[in-house]
Amino acid sequence: MTRYKCPCGYIYDPANGEKSTHTPPGTDFNDLPDDWICPYCGYEKEYFNPIKDNKGDIKTP
Repeated sequence: MTRYKCPCGYIYDPANGEKSTHTPPGTDFNDLPDDWICPYCGYEKEYFNPIKDNKGDIKTP
């Protein structure tokens, strides 16, 4: 599954899901609700970009 990066640096990794939004592991980015927002900065899904190369990317704590 593709990971997606927010302009603030947060990376949504479907393999991990997102605990703060109660998103279970294995949830593809495209399957997130339309009103899902970045748990760190509040940006909407439309601002996220797919990550093509996983090397060097760090998920913001």
